[in-house]
Amino acid sequence: MSRTCELTGKGVQSGNNVSHANNKTRRRFLPNLVNVTLISEALNQNVRLRVSAHALRSVEHRGGLDAFLAKADAAELSQKARLLKKQIAKKQAEQAA
Repeated sequence: MSRTCELTGKGVQSGNNVSHANNKTRRRFLPNLVNVTLISEALNQNVRLRVSAHALRSVEHRGGLDAFLAKADAAELSQKARLLKKQIAKKQAEQAA
């Protein structure tokens, strides 16, 4: 399982540990990933995703999973999230018609 957020694409970054003596050794900065169950109101179902804590705040700020996916760029979404985005868009188009 890769260490990337399924909604924002945030992943592992690398940098240096810098000691008091200014020695530099490589290190990894891992994203704060959490397993969450989000509710899709358009589909009336629960969705399990592995997202960063930052993405979880963004989902809440935008007004839920459906609104977040509607605004999100498909290039940075995971395959599972892209499929959800298509399903939600299709369902909303059906309801509008």
